[in-house]
Amino acid sequence: MSSVTPPAITIFVDADACPVKDEVYRVAGRHGACVVVVANSFMTVPREPWIERVIVSDKLDAADDWIAERAGPQTVVVTADVPLASRCVKAGASVLAPTGKPFTESSIGMALATRDLMQSLREAGAVTGGPKPFSPKDRSAFLGALDRALMRLRRNAQGA
Repeated sequence: MSSVTPPAITIFVDADACPVKDEVYRVAGRHGACVVVVANSFMTVPREPWIERVIVSDKLDAADDWIAERAGPQTVVVTADVPLASRCVKAGASVLAPTGKPFTESSIGMALATRDLMQSLREAGAVTGGPKPFSPKDRSAFLGALDRALMRLRRNAQGA
């Protein structure tokens, strides 16, 4: 058995419109993970040594670029942004939507195609409606998915 400490697991939160920041803090605290909250403007975060706030410029995609450059195998990225999710999946990160839906190598292509189709329909003037409201069921699904992702990363790090 190795006495080497596994690398810390980091959760990157695409925070500007994230409805599950409090859940991230709660689960991360339980698992001993670090949290990095990335936003385009000031955002209050709990004063904990394992929570960091990063404020990026208001340039288009600045938060996405910051997160994508740091995503990797020992990270979880929380985002509803499909192009960012795609970049992070390619970097080896575990990626979760705030609804708890995982973005994976096998699902990201369909997610990108659906996003592009909906954008084309909106641009053509088709009424597509918006996303369904965030629900308590979504919040619960997210909590379970984040917990499972962190347990899987910890097992992988210990087995390495």
